Amino acid sequence: MVRFENVGMRYGAGPEILRDITLHLEPGSFHFLTGSSGAGKSSLLKLMYLAERPSRGLITLFDRDIATAPRREMPGLRRRIGVVFQDFRLIDHLSAFDNAALPLRVQGVPESQIKEHVTELLAWVGLGDYLNARPPTLSGGQQQRIAIARAVIRRPSLLLADEPTGNVDEELALRLMRLFEELNKLGTTMVIATHNRGLVERFEHPCLHLADGELRTERARKRSPA
Repeated sequence: MVRFENVGMRYGAGPEILRDITLHLEPGSFHFLTGSSGAGKSSLLKLMYLAERPSRGLITLFDRDIATAPRREMPGLRRRIGVVFQDFRLIDHLSAFDNAALPLRVQGVPESQIKEHVTELLAWVGLGDYLNARPPTLSGGQQQRIAIARAVIRRPSLLLADEPTGNVDEELALRLMRLFEELNKLGTTMVIATHNRGLVERFEHPCLHLADGELRTERARKRSPA
């Protein structure tokens, strides 16, 4: 699904912020991505969703070397990736329904299918009564769930979420994590970036940890018997 081999990344002529990153993510896997603020979590996600290019090394997505893949293939690769941004990036003048439906409309899906799929998904994330609400009238947690619905509406092969629980309370954070686990059970490969170690330790998923631009993998922790 995702393969990095000795990847380095810098912005402009500055120092490398990611160094010698090597990782292999299998289809259907679930990983947390941790590290302190400024450790490079967002930059690593940008490489994964093709918003940035590495300064060196090899990145392979869906068995395609992104350095040699023809430009015409890039939109198709990006459509297989869902992204939940830290700042949501919702369109304020559109309703919750229209925000979530936007990827399908860009893709040209018939409106009858859009209505069915978007209505079902928003109900699934607990927003069935807010289809016509605009983002500024909703809480941060509700806006986050719209962003999640928009990211998964096309059933992506890979879902990347940047601090998806950073603006909600602990109870809602756990609810959102359960949603991600359900999506993972349906086959979506997950990478969840978070600085909340307490949240990570409540789930049995391996962790990718960034420190000083370098990455190490920590095995999943087993929960203690109740």
